[in-house]
Formats: sequence, structure tokens, C-alpha cells
Amino acid sequence: MKLLFVCLGNICRSPAAEAIMNKLIEEKGLANQIICDSAGTSRYHSGYQADPRMRKHAKAKGYNITSISRSFETGDFDQFDWIITMDDSNYKNVLSFAIKKEHKKKILKMADFCKTKTCDFIPDPYYKEDKRFLDVIALLEDSCSQLLQDLLQKEKE
Repeated sequence: MKLLFVCLGNICRSPAAEAIMNKLIEEKGLANQIICDSAGTSRYHSGYQADPRMRKHAKAKGYNITSISRSFETGDFDQFDWIITMDDSNYKNVLSFAIKKEHKKKILKMADFCKTKTCDFIPDPYYKEDKRFLDVIALLEDSCSQLLQDLLQKEKE
């Protein structure tokens, strides 16, 4: 199974989601079965590492963000089983790339998997204070955990 996490610039939310999910996958011994990547709906930061604030806070929580920003491409629909977006704007942008019906069915919203926290979307911390990065990590931990659980359940069915 291949998962693609998508936010705007691919330097805060989606690389953090990728790192958090990779750690969960590794802890469950599923690293050979589930592959994660991340992308952005814009090209603003293509080729750059994740935001240093996100890397710092993620590292303090035990997550290693190593991805390099890239932009979402139409070909990603054929490369990934699930495309998980961080907010409504990202969802609509990715949906606009979906030409085939089966592509549209692959697009999910990350906030739909939040179970212990209440949120309608994963907020972009880029222009906010450091605490917002920690808030985003907490939301992603919650939603990644449930997402993985749901995907593994779907695989059994």
C-alpha cells in the first residue's frame, strides 16, 4: 500500500504526517508493506527540506522528517493507493487534478481520522508561533493512528 500526504507547500504538515506514519508503520513491523511520501499543491518550496521549526518539534517527539519538498502531480494518482489532504483547499486542489473516477475515490481528508481531538482540518502552522507546530503534530499523531487502523481493517475485508 502506498500513501501520499498532501499540504500546500510540503514543508510542514505533509512531511510531518509522513514521518509520523512511517514511525507507526515501523513500530507495527509493516515497513515492507506500506510506503509513505508527501507532496504540496504548490511549488513554493520544491527541493527544500521541511520547515526547521517542524523538524525541531517533530524530532523532540521522536519523529525524523527527512523528506524533500515536491509538488503534487497527476501521475501521483497512479503511483499511490491513497492521497490524504490536510485541509479543504488542498482537497479541492488535488480533486481538480483527478481526471478519472477512480482517482477521486483515492482522495481523503486527514481530519476525518481525528478521533481524540476535534478538528475540521489540519491547520497550517507556517505563519504561526512555535506552539502551533506542536498542536499540528498532536493532531497528526491522532489522525495517523486512526488512519493506519482503518486502512489495515480495510485490507482485511
